[in-house]
Amino acid sequence: MSELDPLIDMRDIALSFGVVKALRGVNFQLRPGEVHALLGQNGAGKSTLIKVLSGVYQRDTGDVLIRGERTHFKSAQDSRESGIAMVYQDLSLVPTMSVASNLFLGREPHGPMNLVRNRDLVSKAQKYLDEQGFPVRAGASVDSLPFAYRQLTEIAKALMGEIKILVLDEPTSALSAGEEEILFDAVKEVTKRGVGVVYVTHRLHEVFRISDRVTVLRDGLNAGTFETSDITMETLVQAIVGPGHEKMTQSTLSLEEGERRATFRDNTNEMAGATPVIELREVRNDRLRGVSLKVRPGEIFGLAGMVGSGRTEILETMFGLRRAENGEVLYEGSPVRWPSPGPAIADGVALVPEDRHLQGLVLSDTISANTALPQLPGLTRWGMFARRESSRRASAAVADLNVKAPGIGTKLQNLSGGNQQKVVFGKWLTPEPKLLLLDEPTVGVDVGARDEIYGIIRRFARAGCAVVVISSDLVELEMLCDNLAVVHDGRIITTVHTSEIEGEEGLHQLVQESAR
Repeated sequence: MSELDPLIDMRDIALSFGVVKALRGVNFQLRPGEVHALLGQNGAGKSTLIKVLSGVYQRDTGDVLIRGERTHFKSAQDSRESGIAMVYQDLSLVPTMSVASNLFLGREPHGPMNLVRNRDLVSKAQKYLDEQGFPVRAGASVDSLPFAYRQLTEIAKALMGEIKILVLDEPTSALSAGEEEILFDAVKEVTKRGVGVVYVTHRLHEVFRISDRVTVLRDGLNAGTFETSDITMETLVQAIVGPGHEKMTQSTLSLEEGERRATFRDNTNEMAGATPVIELREVRNDRLRGVSLKVRPGEIFGLAGMVGSGRTEILETMFGLRRAENGEVLYEGSPVRWPSPGPAIADGVALVPEDRHLQGLVLSDTISANTALPQLPGLTRWGMFARRESSRRASAAVADLNVKAPGIGTKLQNLSGGNQQKVVFGKWLTPEPKLLLLDEPTVGVDVGARDEIYGIIRRFARAGCAVVVISSDLVELEMLCDNLAVVHDGRIITTVHTSEIEGEEGLHQLVQESAR
């Protein structure tokens, strides 16, 4: 094999699930030492293609050549032994084990009586993590880590060993700008060794920062392969969404948001006398160190900061998942001490969590069952479940939020990521909440679904709902929010109106300065 021969050459790959044609003759190549981005809307076939590559799915027709040799992997283990490392959105870590144990699973150092030398294990793992620049403690239990640090652990695990091909599926979905840089540096280092990287993402700005080539899939077909240096953002978006689709571009979205924020500013004096929907006064607990903030009706309030800064813990305190040990939480002007989320939900508080698979949905259950979950008390009459009313609400949510599914009896595991996220929002449509808490609301969704979710958020705000949103995408925060607080080490460092921020760079600077 010469240096110019592709590491991966997938030819005319086809795969169907029943009557659904997931891949319809897809071609894809990866060269040594390149980063090749794989793009497309949810359901375009990206994840299916990489699962064919890894041996998780068996193709119907077509050829897969790895370093010039025709292969037919029967399992993920086969592909790993051929030097292919995969990092999926659904992490493969054992949550009850330490980071070190996950990194060296099956390869642990043993001592007398075949016992694992745990001290050596942690020491080796920490040395490796430090060399890679990953800010993760090797001795920490995986289930104690923020979701972003679990992702970094999964990536670190994939980079270990003699790999020739690295496949990353949405690797930065929950990473902040600082953690993105760590990942990008790691990717650049492995490509210097001749490793080829397949980079699946919905964050289009990353494509221009890290990739050499781009392949776009649409409806299970190739929509184009481009040299990254030869394309524009507009060309890329058009290839993803296809002709005849009038998708909102970032510039028009920014214009619409600017008009909405201008309206909010015009009403600021009037709103100044309005009672905040939620107010925290010097709130302290195991993670917060004197947090104070107010969010008014119709306001979109952002929380920016690095992973582990305390952003998620602020939302959890507002939702009754954490208690305020000191200070006060006021809801519509009255002090509250919700012992659990149940009373908060009853009072009109809704939460869209960061990890929709673990915390937001029951993937093995239907759309109808999932939309009913937060409102079970209101759907129960004399011990009987109001099935007809539940179905009516689920059908209304599917229609209202444009959820693409055969019907409300569809299981969530059969929906794309963007449609799953819409169902999480659909859980809170009836009755409408007074306070909507959003933790990374657009993680792992494509450009089209992202625009739809922005529209949903704006609609809640226009109806008078107070919205608090966390996002690692600073462009998203600057675009969506009226006011924004920068969080570090359990404290709010500064609060600004987004009109005072000088673009994305200004917001990046605020966050970086807060972490010093």
